[in-house]
Amino acid sequence: MTSLLKKSAFLIAMLLSASTFAQDNAPVEMATGLYQSGKIYVVVIVMSIIFVGIAGYLIMLDRKISKLEKESK
Repeated sequence: MTSLLKKSAFLIAMLLSASTFAQDNAPVEMATGLYQSGKIYVVVIVMSIIFVGIAGYLIMLDRKISKLEKESK
């Protein structure tokens, strides 16, 4: 049963990844405009700050949950 599950999961993953090859290699106009004006760096910095904030929040939340689990035992 588990081999059937593994095979079907592999098949689904292969079918989902096959759709990415269908995209053409045309440059995205918005990204080209942001890159030419130098604003792409601002976008990357803002996205990095958001990612670090979410990761920090999840780490803090994990520590609180671990502390509560230890106290309840």
